[in-house]
Amino acid sequence: MRWSSFFQTASKAFHQSPSWSKVLVVCTVSGGGLVAYADAGAAQSANGGDRCLKKKKVVVVGTGWAATSFVKNFKNPSYDVEVVSPRNYFAFTPLLPSVTIGTVESRSIVEPIRRIIRKKNVSMQFTQAECYKIDAKNRKVYCRSPEDSKNGKREFSIDYDYLVLAMGARSNTFNTPGVEEHTHFLKEVEDAQRIRRKVIELFEKASLPCVPEEEKKKLLHFVVVGGGPTGVEFAAELHDHVHHDLYKLYPSAKEYLKITLLEAGDHILNMFDKRITEFAEDKFKRDGIDVKLGSMVVKVAETEISTKERGSGKLVSLPYGMVVWSTGIGPRPEAVQFMKDIGQGIRRAISTDEWLRVEGTDNIYALGDCATVNQRSVMEDIGVIFSKADKDNVGKLDLDHFQEVVGDIIERYPQVDLYLKKKQMRNILALLKNPQNNNALVDIETFKSCLAEVDSQMKNLPATAQVAAQQGQYLADCFNRMEECEKYPEGPLRFRGIGRHRFRPFRYKHLGQFAPLGGEQAAAQLPGDWVSIGQSTQWLWYSVYASKQVSWRTRYLVVTDWGRRFIFGNDSSGI
Repeated sequence: MRWSSFFQTASKAFHQSPSWSKVLVVCTVSGGGLVAYADAGAAQSANGGDRCLKKKKVVVVGTGWAATSFVKNFKNPSYDVEVVSPRNYFAFTPLLPSVTIGTVESRSIVEPIRRIIRKKNVSMQFTQAECYKIDAKNRKVYCRSPEDSKNGKREFSIDYDYLVLAMGARSNTFNTPGVEEHTHFLKEVEDAQRIRRKVIELFEKASLPCVPEEEKKKLLHFVVVGGGPTGVEFAAELHDHVHHDLYKLYPSAKEYLKITLLEAGDHILNMFDKRITEFAEDKFKRDGIDVKLGSMVVKVAETEISTKERGSGKLVSLPYGMVVWSTGIGPRPEAVQFMKDIGQGIRRAISTDEWLRVEGTDNIYALGDCATVNQRSVMEDIGVIFSKADKDNVGKLDLDHFQEVVGDIIERYPQVDLYLKKKQMRNILALLKNPQNNNALVDIETFKSCLAEVDSQMKNLPATAQVAAQQGQYLADCFNRMEECEKYPEGPLRFRGIGRHRFRPFRYKHLGQFAPLGGEQAAAQLPGDWVSIGQSTQWLWYSVYASKQVSWRTRYLVVTDWGRRFIFGNDSSGI
């Protein structure tokens, strides 16, 4: 039989047989190749051949901590996911100060986002573009491609069913004149690379024989604005790099170098325990780092920076060689415009509810530095919750009903759990724990007064990588379990109290924070009010930061860089 007649017979039998849903015929032909014939009917539904329903599309804007955590934990094959960002990699930003002086190489802390997506068993793709406008009404994201020398920037739009905004934030200049033009920021890998080149450039200029002494003092005066973790760590890293490496190469620079840390508040590291703050300030004083507290920058010129002393109001001008600006974050222009479009006005960040959904929308979520969780005031619904349990309408609850109410309130308002053991809640806590209070009644007005105190002490979550990563994981889990919640709407995943969202609200779990202080010493404030300071804490810092790397590749590279630095010192080439 000829091959053509064979395939015609097989094809005819295949299509005439209703019992076959799929047949694959494979035979060898001359040359050792394979010929395959398969039916595509498996993609047809059982109700008459209708095409499968189109998957809903999730668009993720950004490749930072929140976005990458969302992508890594997303497992639901019912969605198509598209990640959009002007940079095609994730950067481990807590190590940026180390990149500035060559302790860690920039390539060691970045992971291509396509490498992360490739490992997923769900439909994901990446588009390198800048999101410049969000149309919430028509569910579109407007983007610009990277600039092309021939065609410039091309613009296009992407439709979405769900939008996840994780675009991060930019450095907050507080509209201080000259900051944008004359200072260095430390938010991106490119920022760290520019700082690294600038440091070596200044040392080389100061080494020229034709440069006068006053000019050398100016060139080698490094000013760090901001006494938060990033500013403190950079000042400490720079001090170590200069004393351990650069003095050997530039011995004449010793008498001209000066590092100044400017902080507008009363202390550096004011978000840490007082013991850490005092240790850091004392150590910097011993190391020769000039810490100026209560100094607010009012202007930055090309060669000098002007500050105003808070106590006396005196204006001071400091000549400098380089200024690193690290004073907090502010919203990106596209985020500001989006907030205006949806009626949130001009805010520090996009406001979301406790489920990370942007307030005023139904299908847009915001995570990380570009967003702030607006926790509902406990007093908004306490009357309704209390009255449901108070079936006799007497304004009081017995202990059993009250314990149930407290459980529902904590589910609805996580901040209550944080303050339950505080001074204003101790009487209620004792009432709940004492088994002899079976006949006790709780008055609603007393309970309201305690909860009002909780509302007054409620704070926004810090803009840290730890918060962003937990938010990304939380939202990914919500999408992963969407079908489970729809199948069992009254199951354990459903919120027990009052609310329009079927998942439990996001709860941030603080795992501690580190502050490297140079000289192989670090400080750590861990859960349980545990404070650790010293060289052992520095080794704990090494182990934690190595374990938190996004891949085994970056983990290996970072540890290798640390080992290279211990053996050979930091690289001083300025590349």
